[in-house]
Amino acid sequence: MSASPDGIIPRTPPRPDHVDYSGEGLTEGEVPAAPFALVTSWVGAARARQVDRGDVPEPLSFAVATVDEQGRPDVRTVLMRFLDARGPGFVTSLESAKSRQLAATPFVAATLTWPSMFRAIRFRGRAERIGGEEIDAYFAERPRGSQLSAWVSHQSAPIDGREPLERAWADVESRYEGRDVPRPEHWGGWRIVCDEVEAWAGRSNRLHDRFRWSRGGEGGLDEPAAWRVERLQP
Repeated sequence: MSASPDGIIPRTPPRPDHVDYSGEGLTEGEVPAAPFALVTSWVGAARARQVDRGDVPEPLSFAVATVDEQGRPDVRTVLMRFLDARGPGFVTSLESAKSRQLAATPFVAATLTWPSMFRAIRFRGRAERIGGEEIDAYFAERPRGSQLSAWVSHQSAPIDGREPLERAWADVESRYEGRDVPRPEHWGGWRIVCDEVEAWAGRSNRLHDRFRWSRGGEGGLDEPAAWRVERLQP
């Protein structure tokens, strides 16, 4: 795909009309006082739709944005591996760029997006480390290959070609042959303790439905007293 001479990206597919966001929308009567019920409902619906229709690949993938030491935004896509009333969470190397950034500046934002459903959920807040027992329990359930790769990869560090990575894989695979793979100390996770949650539902003519929950007190995502909710303009 190439841009036009004026720098505008052409419509895809190229046709005179455009995709109308014909989603189900979201009404005030469907919006709970606290965001957790809607978040879990939408996540469940996305996972079920992938099973039924196959048009929501990686329904748990979400973009996580941090800031670096210069205050510049940095974003990447990870998989949401935890979700409870404390907030969504993901796993990663604690030596990765995002972990270093979160350790220095814990403010974080993330978005779950399901284009085929015309839905998205945004989270904003601060990141906190997930406890070791929770991480150990999750690590024990991971596929063996994923467990081994946690030992192999020094995430975000430069590497001179693929061969060193494959040699490291062979070494780690041999080291743990016939026995359980322990969790590396440098492998952990982060949870987003939310200050804001927003639900977006696409509607025709770009008149989308948007509702934002803002923290007004202490409590989890399932506690109405902790939140105030309002509709936003599209």
